[in-house]
Amino acid sequence: MNAIKKRAASAFLVCVGWLFSSQSAWALLPIEHWREPSGAQVWLVNSPGIPMVDVQIAFDAGSRRDPAAQAGLAQAAALMSAKGVRAQDDAPALDENALGEAWADLGASFGAHADRDSYSYALRSLTDPALLQRAARLAARQIAQPSWPEPVWESERARWSAAIKESYTRPGPVAARAFSTALYGSHPYGQRPEEDTLARIGVADLQAFHTRAIAACRARVSLVGALDRAQAQALVRALLALLPERDPADCAPLPAVPDAPPLAQPQVQRIAFPSAQAQVLIGQLGIARRDPDFLALLVGNHILGGGGLVSRLTEEVREKRGLSYSVYSDFSPGLNVGGFVVALQTRPDQADQALQVAQQTLARYVQDGPTEAELQAAKDNLIGGFALRIDSNRKLLGNVSNIAWNGLPLDYLEHWTQRVQALTVADVRAALQRHLHPERMATVVVGGQP
Repeated sequence: MNAIKKRAASAFLVCVGWLFSSQSAWALLPIEHWREPSGAQVWLVNSPGIPMVDVQIAFDAGSRRDPAAQAGLAQAAALMSAKGVRAQDDAPALDENALGEAWADLGASFGAHADRDSYSYALRSLTDPALLQRAARLAARQIAQPSWPEPVWESERARWSAAIKESYTRPGPVAARAFSTALYGSHPYGQRPEEDTLARIGVADLQAFHTRAIAACRARVSLVGALDRAQAQALVRALLALLPERDPADCAPLPAVPDAPPLAQPQVQRIAFPSAQAQVLIGQLGIARRDPDFLALLVGNHILGGGGLVSRLTEEVREKRGLSYSVYSDFSPGLNVGGFVVALQTRPDQADQALQVAQQTLARYVQDGPTEAELQAAKDNLIGGFALRIDSNRKLLGNVSNIAWNGLPLDYLEHWTQRVQALTVADVRAALQRHLHPERMATVVVGGQP
């Protein structure tokens, strides 16, 4: 094991040297795409500047696929994936501590994550052949052979349930839950892990989730690092090697998840809460990531409330009137239509005024759109900061995974700045008016009780 540690340390020093000596040309690196015989789809950026690789393996098994009565199932499986692996041939079983030590010895990292849309694994490793080979074997065991120790799950479930219960002693989570329910109703995007839903999740449910969802034929694998196509193919096959072969019928496309219905009329909910600050949320359903108006709304929202201290909402609510320290707006698109929100905190006695100013600012902006000066400033900021979105393997991987997950063209990054630069005031205003309806939004105000 000492030899492995020395090799990892030596490779790490080489990596650090590359970090300080190499020059970035991330946007010019082409994306290769192919399908493996197993059915797994692969997206690769060969980035030879640093002897390292970042990998994401994603499955359509996020929380939108959770049964309503077991909200939190995907997150629970991700949490438990690091708690141990079963024995395999001559390889002994490993508990959580042994797994952590094994990854530390390799100078690598590996973990699972679940969000609304996907269940994914992330691997980061040096590309030294001996180290990468060992990392791939260990990751393959963690992907295919989690041990699901029941006492550990019972302990984690109790800790998680207590954290949920504690969170509702604070106004922010109370407001977020009420707002999510108002926007999504019974749609899976509105489901949240609660004490009762976690109580319905047992080890057998985690095993069934894993068997059902984690299949090589359903994997979307994104890689960025110092690997050519042949090396990437070998790595992908090693990572998925221990998953059982599936019958073709088991790999048929999953049924579509319908979008939540839009709000037909305005909703207002005021929740008394003993807090020093009132939480104010205003919003509606927005767009899915695939929507052709995505970039126009990205730029438009930057001007409205996504641009920090230079946004319209900040100017009207904070700078002119001092009603809130911070105020922002945001779209959260996914495979399904996600929400749009304007959010602020203010003194309870100022909540009504702050709400009114935010609503008026939003309505005026949707009606008139941005000025030419605002649009140019937003373009300059977004385009000027584009390089910072792709200035490391990990950030570039996030962009490649976005392309893979949302079916975007392989040259999406290459033309991103030109597409943003081409947007006009009319484009942004039309997109805002197509998707935002200030007259029928949901409003949640939490706070105001002494």
